[in-house]
Amino acid sequence: MKNCLCLLVVCIMHCSAYSQNVKKDSATLKQISNHILTNYQCYKDLRELCKTIGHRLSGSPQAEQAVIWGKKVLDQIGCDRVFLQEVMVPHWVRGEEKASFITAKGKKIPVVISSLGNAVGTGPEGIRAQIVRADNMDELKRMSRADIEGKIVFFNYRFDQKNINTFESYGPCVYYRWGAPSEASKLGAIGVVIRSVSSAYDNKPHTGSMRYDTKYPAIPSVAISNVDADELEKMLAQPGKVSMEMMTTCQMLEDVKSYNVVAEIKGSEVPEEIICFGGHLDSWDIGEGAHDDGAGVVQAIEVMRTFKQLGIKPKRTIRAVLFMNEENGLRGGVKYAELAELNHENHILAIESDAGGDVPLGFSMEMSRAQKEKVKSWKPLLEPYGVHNFEHNGGGADIGPIHRKMNVPMMELLPNSQRYFDVHHSANDVFENIHRRELCLGSVAMAHMVYLVSMYGL
Repeated sequence: MKNCLCLLVVCIMHCSAYSQNVKKDSATLKQISNHILTNYQCYKDLRELCKTIGHRLSGSPQAEQAVIWGKKVLDQIGCDRVFLQEVMVPHWVRGEEKASFITAKGKKIPVVISSLGNAVGTGPEGIRAQIVRADNMDELKRMSRADIEGKIVFFNYRFDQKNINTFESYGPCVYYRWGAPSEASKLGAIGVVIRSVSSAYDNKPHTGSMRYDTKYPAIPSVAISNVDADELEKMLAQPGKVSMEMMTTCQMLEDVKSYNVVAEIKGSEVPEEIICFGGHLDSWDIGEGAHDDGAGVVQAIEVMRTFKQLGIKPKRTIRAVLFMNEENGLRGGVKYAELAELNHENHILAIESDAGGDVPLGFSMEMSRAQKEKVKSWKPLLEPYGVHNFEHNGGGADIGPIHRKMNVPMMELLPNSQRYFDVHHSANDVFENIHRRELCLGSVAMAHMVYLVSMYGL
């Protein structure tokens, strides 16, 4: 009987302590939310990044300015330490672009194109050739070299509009941007045109990174918009041959020295345990990189600012990382992982925000089952802020290297994806297409997760 009473007393004390923690944590999360939603400083930061600096392709003068800007902002916040990690990055430049379709009757129709990142150019002399359509890779593989040699392949693979989670549509499409040009080159094609990897129906093509298989010649590769792809599809359905002439002067220059920007607040009790989180400073050279990934950058900065301004002292070290060169090389993420391993750093979690600045719904996770269950135990604290989805696996590109190299658990913020691929990698990715409150809610979600892990570990 005495032992039962003792056990009952212990259980009551544990429940009381847990209740007190929940009450305290709930109050802190509310304080964080109120602060971010009434000051909206991350939105002001994003306006400055997009409108003062603009697009920030790695190796460009704008990317260099973004590094200076990011360090300055984090220094002003008063972080315990702000430093740069040197990394050599690729320097691809777009140059001039122009193109036209030539109908079977000889009519020339100008079309807007966007060279794929890392692609070679045609040179100022340009190219002109017949267009051959392939709706998917199976169709291409059924063609012979005689069907393709000396021609331009039009990959007409469509973004699947039926998926509610638009990232499920992006995955299958992106290969036609990333690897399909070399498949066409293997059969003797002299150029490639792809239907934009996009959910948008407009006349603004979407770019993105591609990579050549060095066993085959590198050939010019461009994207056209969904509107223009539909028109080309109609032309090719008519009798006669349709051709294309295009001129692009894009080229890859020598690597350039750049930096990851890193800031941290030391943990008060377990400083050797590190939680890193961030987004990537670089963006494509069309648009302003507002959603991809200015949003993630300013959300990471806002986490640090909020902790400092509210006087929140994390038990574990929290570290914001503004990565360089996610878009066409991932060199910043790789360098961060290399240095973390070299310095024997103990990262307990890496979080990324690189899916846009729309309203947050939850986090994807790549970690042990026990760690996932611990995160899910905080769901009642996070649900009042609309953060409820913890069922997806995954993490961001920049934190992938540290996850693979050091088995660090990783998470990625999951915003509503409905508008993201309308603007992604296009001239539509501008500050005006960011919703102030939704961006701030993403900062709230990031700060909440960082706070909970910093207090309770993983």
